[in-house]
Amino acid sequence: MSAFTIGLIGIAVLFALLALRTPVGFAMAAVGLAGITILQNERAALATFSTETFELALKLDLIIIPFFVLMGNLAGVSGLSRNLYDAAYAWIGHRRGGLASATILGCTGFSALSGSSVASAVTMGQVALPEMRRYKYDEGFSAASVAAGGTLGILIPPSTGFVLYALLTEQSIGQLFVAGILPGILLMGLFLVTIAIVASLRPSVAPSGERLTSQERRSATLKALPFLLVVVGTVGGIYAGIFTPMESAAIGVVATLAIALWRRSLTPSNFSRIVRQTVSTTVMCYTIIIGANVLNPFLARSGLTSWVSETVLSLPMGATATLLLILLVFVLLGTFMEGFAMLVLLVPIFFPVIMALGVDPIFFGVLVVIALEIGLITPPVGINVFVVKALVPHVASTRIFLGILPFVVAMLIGMGLLLLFPQIALFLPSTMFR
Repeated sequence: MSAFTIGLIGIAVLFALLALRTPVGFAMAAVGLAGITILQNERAALATFSTETFELALKLDLIIIPFFVLMGNLAGVSGLSRNLYDAAYAWIGHRRGGLASATILGCTGFSALSGSSVASAVTMGQVALPEMRRYKYDEGFSAASVAAGGTLGILIPPSTGFVLYALLTEQSIGQLFVAGILPGILLMGLFLVTIAIVASLRPSVAPSGERLTSQERRSATLKALPFLLVVVGTVGGIYAGIFTPMESAAIGVVATLAIALWRRSLTPSNFSRIVRQTVSTTVMCYTIIIGANVLNPFLARSGLTSWVSETVLSLPMGATATLLLILLVFVLLGTFMEGFAMLVLLVPIFFPVIMALGVDPIFFGVLVVIALEIGLITPPVGINVFVVKALVPHVASTRIFLGILPFVVAMLIGMGLLLLFPQIALFLPSTMFR
């Protein structure tokens, strides 16, 4: 049996394990170990596993992941997510579709603290869904708004998706963070336009909320000021060149911890829960990264990686069509695979292709993250949709997916605009990192 055939069997076994709900990191590591053992020997497989595990454990850049996860968890406990939603609602909640729009704005703001789409969707969903239910919003559309807004968590910096992409491709984390700003604002704007169109065509789906007084608006805005201070002090510090991303993450943790202590919202019980959640998420991320770093050498030795590159480059298509094909693969697999797993599995395979095509690696990173966002809310297994459904178990998944469709169209439009005008993503990195 040829090495190439063994590589194909390994991919088939990987997807079979994923279908059986085997944890992604373990599935990748198992296939990688078995494949290297067959192609070489058991000693080479164990050496690859131990070396990759040890090197990744010592990689200081990865410390940014638990820091940002912890910062997002602390922000949720301290009430910053509630303050963000209340401030947005105070200004636009009285408009038709205003509560859904406030949810999108709240998700955008919270994304600047968490770096995670799932965390953004869950945290803002807990705040926004009861309010939209109170004002008799269509529950499928309400849940869809939260799921779509949550996807901004891996695009709005600081994004754990960008951190992992930077580590896989040896690109600048700072440049990727900066590159995500304008595309993130673009998608936020498209989501708001989508809500306005849906609310105008079907007023019963997203009715108006209560109009607040000027005093109530000022009060809600003032309560959200600590969030602005944290963002300016962390993300703004990266853009200004004052902090490295790792230093910024540490400062963000200290700032959100200080706010939680100042507001007396941090109790021994919820602090214990925050630590457990942070450790659990970090272990999951590390397991996936280690598993991928065992799987990828097996795929390279089987010749599968080089075959994919040569096949894609030999297709009678231009660079743009080839790029669209690659992004389609990310979207399709993203419907049932965890975003981290998608990145560590596919980026090493397709990155040489886009470099050969002359595509800017920073620009490609932004497109990949948006493709992952689309996969997170696309049927049949859009992960963000089922995360939000857990908050509203009485709402059928089909209703949420129907409500998601306008947002998917908005994201496709956003991706199309980026392909037509790459400077939307590249303008800030090119000016700030000349």
